[in-house]
This record gives sequence, structure tokens and C-alpha cells, in this order.
Amino acid sequence: MSEATAANLSPDETDHHEAPTNTGIPNKKLAMWAFLASDCMFFGTLISTHLIYRRVNPDIVIDGNTVPVTQIFDIHLTSASTFILLMSSLTMALTVSAMHKHNVKAARTFLLGTIVFGSLFLGAQAYEFYHFVHHATHPLTLTNSIFGSTFYVLTGTHGVHVLIGILWLISWYIFSFSPKFKEEHALDVEVTGLYWHFVDIVWILIFPLVYIIEYF
Repeated sequence: MSEATAANLSPDETDHHEAPTNTGIPNKKLAMWAFLASDCMFFGTLISTHLIYRRVNPDIVIDGNTVPVTQIFDIHLTSASTFILLMSSLTMALTVSAMHKHNVKAARTFLLGTIVFGSLFLGAQAYEFYHFVHHATHPLTLTNSIFGSTFYVLTGTHGVHVLIGILWLISWYIFSFSPKFKEEHALDVEVTGLYWHFVDIVWILIFPLVYIIEYF
């Protein structure tokens, strides 16, 4: 492609610098989609396990006492943290959009916002777990009930995914100050965004199926 032709192209037409692939999808993005497909089955197994055991064992017995889950959950805190995580999806989308528009400064700002929102969600989850174990009238632990086991494994696994995402985003934020950080990294940031949106979507499923359902 000549320099004159390249100069006449819009930013969207010059964003991707990978060679064409058989699928028409960049290899990095295709690899992430393949990983997310396998992770989707993994979370599907965890969610199904929780729901099946919840149906088989409708009563939560802790220390010999039958305890309603609604007495343990803090639905207001969880609802607020869910909203925060959803907002992080918005800032992540704005980050990717800014990168494709070659606006690194704006991308860095939105990226920082995503990190902050993700950290707030993770902090709320850590506080929630601590409260369930140490301050609830009937402490809910990983081993004192089937509900506790499936609940902590499911939500804890999701929390680990959020933590990995935050560390990944932090690495991009730090790298964005390097002279080596170019607009060509838009695809790499977009791949990170796919992972982050997946984590948010999984929580959209967990929140009603694990929390909200207990109030009906």
C-alpha cells in the first residue's frame, strides 16, 4: 500500500495490522474467543452444580440450625457492587473505542476507571465474604454446609477471574506510559476487553441465580 493511499484511509481502516486470516478474525481475538468458550463451560458447570445442590438441599443447616439465606446475604451491598461491575464494562468499551480512534490519553483515563470499578467490586466481595464468616449470626464457611461450599467455590472463582482481569488492566495502564505503547496495540487492548466483558456477563448470571432467587 502506498503512503498516499494509507493517508486517505480512516482510523478504523488502519487499526488492524495483522495479516488476513482464513476466518476473517485476527488470531489473537480468535484465541481469546476459544478460551472464553471453554471458560463458559467451566462456569456453566459451577452454576449448575450450585443450583442442583440448592434444589436437593433446600434447607441450609449451620451448626444444627436451619438458616434462611436471606438472613446471611446483604442484597443491598451485592446490588451496589453489581452496578459498579456493570459500569466497568462501559468504561472498558470506551477504552477500546478510544484506542481505535488513536486517542491514547482518553483510553488511559477510561482504563483507569475500569481498574477502579473492578477493584471496588473485588473489595466489596472480600468484605462480603469476611462478614459472612465472622459477623453473621450463623457464620457461613466453605465447609459447614453444602450451600457454603458451592457458593464460595462459584463466587470465589469469579472473584479470581476479576483479579486476573484487574492485574491485566493495570499492566496495560503502566505500559501506556511507555514510548513503546502505540495505537497498534488497540487489538491487544480489545482482546483484554473481551475477557473483561465475559467476566461481567458471568456475574450477570450469578447475581440473579445465586442471590436474587433466594428472595422468591
